Amino acid sequence: MTSEQHYKGKITHFSGFQIGSDTDFDFSPEEYSKFKHGAENIARKFGYELAERFIKGVFSETYKGQQIIVLPSAYSHIPTASFYMKKYFVDKLNSYLFDNGFPVVQETKIHRTVTYREDYGEMSAESRYKLISGDKFFVDKDFIDDKVMLFLDDIKITGTHERIITKMLADYGIDNDSYMLYFAELVNPNVNPKIENYLNNYSVKSIDDIDKIIKEEEFVFNTRVVKYILNREAEEFDAFIDKQTAEFRQGLYYNAIGNEYYKFETYLRNLNKLKLILK
Repeated sequence: MTSEQHYKGKITHFSGFQIGSDTDFDFSPEEYSKFKHGAENIARKFGYELAERFIKGVFSETYKGQQIIVLPSAYSHIPTASFYMKKYFVDKLNSYLFDNGFPVVQETKIHRTVTYREDYGEMSAESRYKLISGDKFFVDKDFIDDKVMLFLDDIKITGTHERIITKMLADYGIDNDSYMLYFAELVNPNVNPKIENYLNNYSVKSIDDIDKIIKEEEFVFNTRVVKYILNREAEEFDAFIDKQTAEFRQGLYYNAIGNEYYKFETYLRNLNKLKLILK
């Protein structure tokens, strides 16, 4: 397939919340930040809310009974925060489908082959595309065949992720109709894309804030929180890890090596320290 090919399917876009300002939001930035750093209880709240808004706002008017296949944002070993939101979104959507005599959704994964240390939220649109375009994305084309695809992500800022997805579909020769869903979307071009970084870190200013999420929320590992912990200075990391349970330390270690974070020099000291503790 050549890079000149374009995705030919019909795309229906929907975002639960629109970001039109860098100071005023229709959702809680505090909750969003905790969600991005492992609070599954907030992922549940966001997933339910997005499903309800999607069904009322778009789905009930456009859906014709076809088989739906859900594809969360791409990951390799450690899921993203949006993966957990997807879990609960699917629960609500399945309930609606069941109540109305439609087939419940099927699910599949977008595989990716490159692991990054960089944080997209700190980048411009051009920098994001340049970084992600070097990645390789894979899907099971045969499993997707003749189904309506539903792509779900937590936020749309520059549209880079969607560009990569539609390019992947074109490269595979997939032209099924699709829904592109986001919990929130930046709709004001005058707002700097770095608003994503502001939202991501609204509630997390230090490793102590991560510890608070672990202790006070229903914590799960995701890519962002694992990278955040491994990126701490040695003294800060050691003080943090001393306060965690053996189960947490194991989870952190196994997730980190599963995502090949040992390939990054910045993470190696803390990863090796964790390895010694576990032994």
